[in-house]
Amino acid sequence: MRVPDHPTLIRRMLNARLSRLGGGSEPILAASLVEVRRRCGQPSCRCGKGGPLHASHQLTFKDSGKTRTVYVPIDLVDEVRSWVENHKRLKTLLNEIHRLSVALVKTHVTQQRRKGGRA
Repeated sequence: MRVPDHPTLIRRMLNARLSRLGGGSEPILAASLVEVRRRCGQPSCRCGKGGPLHASHQLTFKDSGKTRTVYVPIDLVDEVRSWVENHKRLKTLLNEIHRLSVALVKTHVTQQRRKGGRA
């Protein structure tokens, strides 16, 4: 994202991103969703005899400074994936809002001097 030099353009971009911030009512997950393959432990299963391993999905996240992992049922995988994507989208959006806000502060003095010279 290129940050413009003029405060009016910065405000316009900032307002556009702020309006996109509060739109969804879907949950947000700050986590990673991964597919893991493992043996089930049944001696008669194909995975124990050198066959293909079973696929499952896990959600990994930080809780009080510790990494936690939670099993995700197969019927929830698509939904959980969209929740993780929501977090990524909001994180990018918040970063853009931060950069635009800093740019607005930086250009404030220059803009005030320009206004003062015209009056």
